[in-house]
Amino acid sequence: MAKWEKIKSRGKVDDRRSNPGFGSLPIPMLGGSMGGLSITAVLLILLFSYVGGNTNVVDILGQLEPATQSVNQEISTEDFDAADEYKAFASQVLGSNNDYWQSVFSASSRTYIEPELVLFRNSTSSSCGGASSAVGPHYCSLDGTIYLDETFFEELQQRFGAKGGDVAEAYVIAHEVGHHVQQQLGLSEQVYRAKRSGDPNANDLSIKLELQADCFAGLWANSISDIGVFDPNEVQEAIDAAAAVGDDRIQKSTTGRVDPESWTHGSSAQRVRWFNTGLYSNGQPSVCDTF
Repeated sequence: MAKWEKIKSRGKVDDRRSNPGFGSLPIPMLGGSMGGLSITAVLLILLFSYVGGNTNVVDILGQLEPATQSVNQEISTEDFDAADEYKAFASQVLGSNNDYWQSVFSASSRTYIEPELVLFRNSTSSSCGGASSAVGPHYCSLDGTIYLDETFFEELQQRFGAKGGDVAEAYVIAHEVGHHVQQQLGLSEQVYRAKRSGDPNANDLSIKLELQADCFAGLWANSISDIGVFDPNEVQEAIDAAAAVGDDRIQKSTTGRVDPESWTHGSSAQRVRWFNTGLYSNGQPSVCDTF
């Protein structure tokens, strides 16, 4: 167990896990043929995705839309004194991500708008037409919010052999914050423009966007490496999670074959390589130029 208590910053977390949900949300239709994949496979293909655009429309590129304006709010640590352990953990991870990106944006005289993180079970409302467990952890650009059903990690371990662990879950949050950063910097612009125009390179750009978010997650891990959060080898949990959600590993587990032409997030080796690029860097985002 990493020493998350060493992180003093807190991010804004909306805990909806005690809510009954918002009914049975429809499983979104994805563009293109799914090739007979199961719902579990669809869930994993969508892992760490964008969700945005029209109501109840989710595709592999996420129908990226400009984020609505939100207010950067400072969160008092007192707000979480009585919170449960998982909410506190999520808030600490989000807070440390915010610290890193705040410093990066400030160095360029830019304003960093902090994202919100919603914890839920089964389903909840969002500006992107609702969030459900079947979609997996994702970022909604329309409300600048990360949606996370933490029970997803049980599925990842039981069905796809991930080792799990708190550092692996922190990697997922950091990856989604990476998508939030891409949205603020305008890096996602070319991807949804290419998707809308039918550009044949759109899928390649989608993969590059996902690999960059993995690299951004590595930058976050690097940024807290000196304060004693991780014990030796604990960061391996994050590397294992990155490998577990590689397109080749998911396809092999679900269909018995690997089809690189249909990849949307990159192979296990690519995802691990880019996470490590950020992790073992000088802390500068420029190392994450996947484009």
